[in-house]
Amino acid sequence: MALTLIKEDGTGKVDANAYANAADGDAYHEGHLYATAWTAATAEQKDAALVMATRLIDAAYQFGGVKATFAQALQWPRAECRDQDGDDVLPSNAVPKAVRDATCEQARELLIVDRTAAPDGEGLKYFFDASSQKGYDKADKRPVISGIAQSLLAKLGVLLNRRSGVVRLVRS
Repeated sequence: MALTLIKEDGTGKVDANAYANAADGDAYHEGHLYATAWTAATAEQKDAALVMATRLIDAAYQFGGVKATFAQALQWPRAECRDQDGDDVLPSNAVPKAVRDATCEQARELLIVDRTAAPDGEGLKYFFDASSQKGYDKADKRPVISGIAQSLLAKLGVLLNRRSGVVRLVRS
């Protein structure tokens, strides 16, 4: 069965599976110097990357405020999410541009490499064979959410660190 991308439009859809669609991705990547992976992808690959990017963002972030509706499928739209650049809250009937852009950026990164795959040498310190030796560093691994996507989302929520029980305190 083919994937059907259903973009969240701010109404709190119960069946939404993406924060952006291919048209949003095309517009975002018009101004991107390294857009080749996106522009070379098929429509089906773009849709799958956008859906996967949305899943990863929703799983990795604790956004401010609360879900706008009880039944919505995704983390956005949100009510009572403070605007970090102003004195008000963000609209509860919209998905912020930063979330759409981060989804498009993350989708491009996923088209380049599977950021969810286990890193080479996972669980090993060294690998020896008959003619060579290779060392691995546990700290040297690519984050699942790209650095650019993290930057775009930084004012909206906190990236959950699976190794820490520390939570950012936000006062209203």
